[in-house]
Amino acid sequence: MRENDMLEKEEIFSKVLRAGRRTYFFDVRATKADDYYITITESKKFTEEDGSFHFKKHKIYLYKEDFTAFAEILEDMTSYVLNHKGEEVISERHQKDFKKEYPAEKTEDGELPNTSSFTDIDFDDI
Repeated sequence: MRENDMLEKEEIFSKVLRAGRRTYFFDVRATKADDYYITITESKKFTEEDGSFHFKKHKIYLYKEDFTAFAEILEDMTSYVLNHKGEEVISERHQKDFKKEYPAEKTEDGELPNTSSFTDIDFDDI
C-alpha cells in the first residue's frame, strides 16, 4: 500500500456538497501520529458520447497551522466575488451552447464590422 493511502486511511468526520456535475468532499483525517488535517476533494463527472462516464478528482490537503490564514483568505475571496457580482448565479454560462455577447467595435470609418466572415467555435469545459 502506498504511503499516501496510509495517510488517508482513517476518516474522522465528513461532509459532502453536491453541486451539479461537481461533488465536493470535506474530510477530517488522522495522521499516523494521530493529529488531524482536512482534505477537500472535488470530483467532476464527465460523460462520453457512448454514454459511459468517468470522474476527475482534485484534492487539497489543509493542515492545522494553515487553518486561520486559509479561512481569512477564503472569506476575503468570497466577499469580493459577492460584493462585485452579487449572489445571482448565471448558470447558462456553464452550458455548452452559451455564447457571450461582446460589444460591437466600429471600424476606422465608424461602421460596424462585417462579422459574417467569422467562424463560431464551441469549446467544452476543460
